[in-house]
Amino acid sequence: MKGSQDAALKLRLKQMIVKEADKRVAPESIGDDDGLFGPFTSLGLDSIDGLQISMALQYQFNVRITDSKELVRVMRSINTLADYLQPA
Repeated sequence: MKGSQDAALKLRLKQMIVKEADKRVAPESIGDDDGLFGPFTSLGLDSIDGLQISMALQYQFNVRITDSKELVRVMRSINTLADYLQPA
């Protein structure tokens, strides 16, 4: 199953992002296609948040993303991140 179709995976990712970025929002309130990085997004993640989340991805999913531009591309939304982790 493709990651963007896996509701359990997407909820797990939302919970991880909220925890790692220390945001005070309900994970369920994050839309699957909402932008994650930048000041005009619902979470407003920045590069420090990205680093923390990338470390959590490495620990929890054994995925290492070292290029910051790739991380921002992969984490454009919950759906893009889920598809990256679970392509098919």
